Amino acid sequence: MTNPTPIAPGTRIGHVHLKVSVLQRSLDFYCGVLGFELMQRMGNAAAFISAGGYHHHIGLNTWESAGGEAPPIGTTGLYHLAILYPSRAELADALRRVIEAGIPLDGTADHGVSEALYLRDPDDNGVELYRDRPEEEWPRDREGKLAMFTRPLDVRSLLAEANGAKLLKTAQYDREAVGPDKP
Repeated sequence: MTNPTPIAPGTRIGHVHLKVSVLQRSLDFYCGVLGFELMQRMGNAAAFISAGGYHHHIGLNTWESAGGEAPPIGTTGLYHLAILYPSRAELADALRRVIEAGIPLDGTADHGVSEALYLRDPDDNGVELYRDRPEEEWPRDREGKLAMFTRPLDVRSLLAEANGAKLLKTAQYDREAVGPDKP
């Protein structure tokens, strides 16, 4: 079924709300590992987290799921939530954080339009960490239509960028803490 009136182009997904079994464990993952900021917590029942001070990008709750188990494979539900990073360097930093926390990756992919890392949160929810390439770099077919694909991601290159980004952040911190070099 095709709708003759498409949705407004500025429409976007505002947030995702996840049912979790142990709130603090989820906060340790999303805030402690990935770096989201806790905006509000409602005891052990719910928490709202964000990037950049927004009211919330992710809601976490135990209202119907406290102590629960993940749904079995082969059932319907959320496949994954996708977290968009503003740059390759920031995605690289996310990869560094995940590795340092000892969290295994389910997979990685270059989709032509984006580079992606796939993993699981503590409640076995799928999580995609990704960055979009600039639109002018998106793959197109001969007719100019989008031609996404799935190919191996150059993880070594991404890790090298993570190390470079870490060095740049350290240098920026040093300049702010110590001041600029004197001639």
